[in-house]
Amino acid sequence: MTVLRPATSLDAGRVGAILSSWIDETPWMPRIHTRAEDIAHAAMMVDRGWVTVSQDETVTGFLARDGHEIHALYIAAEARGQGVGSQLLKSAMQTQDTLSLWTFQQNTRAQAFYTIHGFAEIKRTDGATNDEGLPDIRYHWQRTQT
Repeated sequence: MTVLRPATSLDAGRVGAILSSWIDETPWMPRIHTRAEDIAHAAMMVDRGWVTVSQDETVTGFLARDGHEIHALYIAAEARGQGVGSQLLKSAMQTQDTLSLWTFQQNTRAQAFYTIHGFAEIKRTDGATNDEGLPDIRYHWQRTQT
């Protein structure tokens, strides 16, 4: 059974490894940081209290969020397509009235995922302002009033 919980410092290595693995397996994604830097970045997000992990026997995915801003949502390759990302995102949606995030224009899988979950595209850029230099898209979600 998958459990969501706040990440601890002991999770930083696995969180960083999930991020690094996604970069390694994504042909269009440039590697601009070492694996060690990915783990350090994960540790920083964990230390700030931003990270929620999904865990069964091991950490299968994570969502990093600072207030309404989602900084990262990554799922381990072996856990993709099993609802882990949806579970993490829905948990964040239960705690906020609005959420915003960036994703790359080439990441069509993420675009479809966020659209299915009610996010709307609000802006596209040429990538000049992100570290990777890749065109990206800003998405926003707002809780509907009932």
